[in-house]
Amino acid sequence: MLWFRRLNLATLALCFTVIVFGAYVRLSDAGLGCPDWPGCYGHVGIPDAAHEVLTAEQAYPERPVEAPKAWKEMIHRYLASTLGLLIVVLAFLSTRLKSPTRTLRVLPWVLVGLVMFQGALGMWTVTLLLKPLVVTGHLLGGLTTFSLLLWLWLSTRAPAAVDAPRPLLRLATFALVILAIQIFLGGWTSTNYAALACPDLPTCHGVMVPETDYATAYKLWHGLGINYEYGILDNRARVTIHWTHRIGAAVVTVTMLLLAVALLRQPGLWRRFGYAVLAVLALQVVIGIATVWYQLPLLVATAHNGGAALFLACLVALNQRLRSAPTI
Repeated sequence: MLWFRRLNLATLALCFTVIVFGAYVRLSDAGLGCPDWPGCYGHVGIPDAAHEVLTAEQAYPERPVEAPKAWKEMIHRYLASTLGLLIVVLAFLSTRLKSPTRTLRVLPWVLVGLVMFQGALGMWTVTLLLKPLVVTGHLLGGLTTFSLLLWLWLSTRAPAAVDAPRPLLRLATFALVILAIQIFLGGWTSTNYAALACPDLPTCHGVMVPETDYATAYKLWHGLGINYEYGILDNRARVTIHWTHRIGAAVVTVTMLLLAVALLRQPGLWRRFGYAVLAVLALQVVIGIATVWYQLPLLVATAHNGGAALFLACLVALNQRLRSAPTI
């Protein structure tokens, strides 16, 4: 069990790295740094010799070789492939555990299926030219993988030794659902290049409530054969997406404050979770404001994705510990 836990923790750390680095790749406009999949211009690495670059650009005349972007994309693929391999190893190791719980028997194989689907989404991200629905799904799939790896690791620990009030469990579940919706809204904002659609705070183009177009903004399917790099929506639709993400942030803030207050009224473990919720909430709010205030600096925007993963980890851990404790 010890080696299983250690490998689980290492896989969890790698998954976090893949999520953050994937955000960095997307935000630095390197998502199509390699126009094919799984290689890059037909290479395992990056074409660098003059004749290799010439051949690559003849094969993909619309995508000249940009080595920095290509390397970012390929490093992300290498990391993601390693993650997939480790998850497969975890699944096989789970069959060797003595007296495993149902979670330890089933969850590793669920992760194998999920990471295979993630591989397909990674391919479609390139072949469908950064289609927002696919790219957002890829982000959500990565965060789901991260959450399940965390749940798996926590399941190898002893159950929480304190009682879990049923109202607290319900509130924590509701908070997790609200956060998941907000993460989707954030992913949709990023993949539609709407992060700067409202350049001012707290207003949007000088008004508190801008004109919106939800029918266009949240149309999931615009057809095939369209290059979605840098977005295809008009400004009004992008403003709608950005503004909705801000509304979601307000809802999340209120929900998490209510959850934190409820946790701080409890003793011991739950009180510590209350402080953790307040900490990750404050971090994410500050990073979110800085993203707009400083006009989307790459490292700050990447940190916003990392903050979302940490926020999710906090709520997943809280829900797992609540469910492992005796309910009153």
